Amino acid sequence: MQTKKTRILWVDDEIDLLKPHIIFLENRGYEVLTATNGADAIDLVKEQSFDIIFLDENMPGYSGLETLSRLKEINQIIPVVMITKSEEEAIMDEAIGSKMADYLIKPVNPKQILLSIKKNVDKKELVTRQTTSAYQMQFSKLGMQINDSFTINDWEEVYKKLVFWEMELSNSDDKAMDEVLQMQKNEANLSFIRFVKKNYLNWLASENIDRPVLSPDLFRKKIFPILDEGHKVFVLLIDNLRYDQWRALSPIFGEYFTIAKDDLFFSILPTATMYARNSMFSGLMPADIKKIYPQFWDDDDNEEGGKNNFEEDLLRKQLLRNGRKEKLYFEKITSAKPGRKTTENLSQILQSDLSVVVLNFVDMISHARTEMDMIKELAGNEAAYRSLTISWFQHSGLIDLLKELRDNKFELIVTTDHGTIKVSNPVKVIGERNTNSNLRYKVGRNLNYNPKDVFEIKKPGDARLPVQNISSSYIFAMNQDFFAYPNNFNYYANYYRNTFQHGGISLEEMMIPVIRLQPR
Repeated sequence: MQTKKTRILWVDDEIDLLKPHIIFLENRGYEVLTATNGADAIDLVKEQSFDIIFLDENMPGYSGLETLSRLKEINQIIPVVMITKSEEEAIMDEAIGSKMADYLIKPVNPKQILLSIKKNVDKKELVTRQTTSAYQMQFSKLGMQINDSFTINDWEEVYKKLVFWEMELSNSDDKAMDEVLQMQKNEANLSFIRFVKKNYLNWLASENIDRPVLSPDLFRKKIFPILDEGHKVFVLLIDNLRYDQWRALSPIFGEYFTIAKDDLFFSILPTATMYARNSMFSGLMPADIKKIYPQFWDDDDNEEGGKNNFEEDLLRKQLLRNGRKEKLYFEKITSAKPGRKTTENLSQILQSDLSVVVLNFVDMISHARTEMDMIKELAGNEAAYRSLTISWFQHSGLIDLLKELRDNKFELIVTTDHGTIKVSNPVKVIGERNTNSNLRYKVGRNLNYNPKDVFEIKKPGDARLPVQNISSSYIFAMNQDFFAYPNNFNYYANYYRNTFQHGGISLEEMMIPVIRLQPR
């Protein structure tokens, strides 16, 4: 028996014939009110609240469709189920166009009615129950998989499963399970950090070992082969895009493209724009960029906005080094409404073999969430952060671009330069005045910290990272940690706690999407 009865309004001019159905529902714990015409139904909805309405299509006075229209004017949210003798497609189309919740053909049986109630009223509760049960069954298995992850493929599988369950549980009301999953994600991140610390420098020492696709490998291993197949390729690089955000956006892309490959690759350290994105476009590690193209590298790690002024130049150099002769279109957009400008340049895109568009808006959300109270409220948790990303994309004007790319048979690559993580634990670090300001990594001389709290690289050359001084070193925050100076420690700890940051080591920052989509 339900603690709060679901209230049903059933409208039918032959309601007496439906008495067995009503008794069936009442025995199931539902409260059923009835009306024999549209006018009475409208009056009842004005005066009382209902969880669902069953509405006969063919009644004297107001027809079912007319009644439906008036009911929606009173309450747009309440689900209305149309019941009709007619199977005419025109009536079905009109009913669906009027935003009815379900459509049943007479004669209906009690089980059909019950199923419709569960689908439209009890769905949230049922989803919560089933999702919680399914995750509980997988919890131990996933925990063992985390402990037994020793290879790149192991970690890709674990991270995809964690993202799957995070998104499944976000649709349920069981907050206790959210907390359990968060603990399991923390456990996974701690194990992943050990994996990275053990293997990262070896990955950089040689390309001939079993290493993941890293930032400098992306174009050579994931994009150039598609060009070699004879396809035109459009690369949409959305800064700061995590894998869970991609999964949230994927249904929008799925209307125009099919997913050919849903892959992950690894951002280099630091997982920050200056390093990871320049590395992607150049096909080189940062130290090599500085050595080979010093004019394209800015050593000032605190100069926001000036770190990536030469991305197109670096990409053109990479194409040249690899003997590529494709015509390139390159555009970088930092506005909140990118679609208009890009579609205006569509003719240039259509004439190019390789088109690359960089969107910085998700990165803007991340920074705004740190600095603006309103955005903090809108993106208060992981699910809200994903929702804000979806809302931006839907209203960005990029949908028109997707349609054009589909119609012109482009292969689409959706990717990013690094991810981001919600930080919660401040870690003290002391540095000189010119030490960079990033909260997830520090580079400089005479850094003072607890070695247990960081991943330290005392010889940047081993990580193929540039330095301004021979005594400079790098340290990276791990899991949900962030760096704070002892001066005003409590103030800054509280200010940055629960903000989204990047630059350090975590599954969310390092394991990032590279998705190949083909036009439908």
